[in-house]
Amino acid sequence: MKNLIALLLLLTLSFGVVASEGIELQEADIDLSDNDSLQRGAQHFVTYCLGCHSAKHMRYLRIALDLGVDQKKMLKDIAPEGASIYDQLHSAMNKHDAEKWFGTQPPDLSLIARSRGADWLYSYLKSYYVEPGSPRGVNNLVFEDTAMPNPLWQLQGEQHAEPRKTIWGEYTKLVIEEPGTLSEREFDRFVNDLVNFLVYVGEPVQLERQRIGKYVIFFLLMFLVIAYLLKKEYWKDVH
Repeated sequence: MKNLIALLLLLTLSFGVVASEGIELQEADIDLSDNDSLQRGAQHFVTYCLGCHSAKHMRYLRIALDLGVDQKKMLKDIAPEGASIYDQLHSAMNKHDAEKWFGTQPPDLSLIARSRGADWLYSYLKSYYVEPGSPRGVNNLVFEDTAMPNPLWQLQGEQHAEPRKTIWGEYTKLVIEEPGTLSEREFDRFVNDLVNFLVYVGEPVQLERQRIGKYVIFFLLMFLVIAYLLKKEYWKDVH
């Protein structure tokens, strides 16, 4: 009983900390078997992210093969103009300009989903809010004092942070005051597709690994049964 009370108290305190800091993460709906979502995510990445960020461990050809996209369609609808199907996803921004404009070179995003997690990325991209006193005019609940301006503000609109209080403590609620070009539901799907693509980029063979893993586990279980029966046969006359 004491252990149960202690566990409930710990969960309560944890919830209070998350709520007061305003960084409770939202859950992304990741489905790497959804090729339509991954294709939309690839388009979103090239359009809204590739100007500053690279994903140098991925090539357009690999994306086309994995997602079943015709190479000509890949170059026409997803890759930037002038790109080769064999090109890596390199940003057009050079290091000098990046350091001049942002103070540092934007990171490569090839492994960002494995480093931060899908829920963190999903929440981060949805958590920008207007903050007039900040250098960029915006801030982010998930990553405070981020150097990156909101790349999706035209789609999402302008959010403002409003402090709220509950019995659990204080937290910050984001409220859209100037709507963007997408509805809330459309924007959620937009961000989810983008995060889905970044999860794929972080480990393109994830589905294949999981598929092979099932066979490996089945083989090990069968081998365990055979080894056990063989052990019984060898030791049946030893007492």
